[in-house]
Amino acid sequence: MEILLWLVPSAVVTAAAMVWVSWAGRDGRGEVDRDVAVQRLGKALDKDLPAGTRRTAPPVRDRSTGIAVRPSHGAGADRGASRRAG
Repeated sequence: MEILLWLVPSAVVTAAAMVWVSWAGRDGRGEVDRDVAVQRLGKALDKDLPAGTRRTAPPVRDRSTGIAVRPSHGAGADRGASRRAG
């Protein structure tokens, strides 16, 4: 049991940090009224962008499934039809 005494300071510091974070992160600190937040958001979205910038849609990403698939169309499609896995 004596060998575990070196853990006591770190456990006390960890517990104190957990208490402090739970107190600092509690509800009600810096809360903004929902209607005011909606007005601010609307005002920000209505602003004109600076010159030289454009609103563009984000590029469409091809979602990878992690499986390599050979294309079945194209010039080599009929050539591979007679091949079978052995």
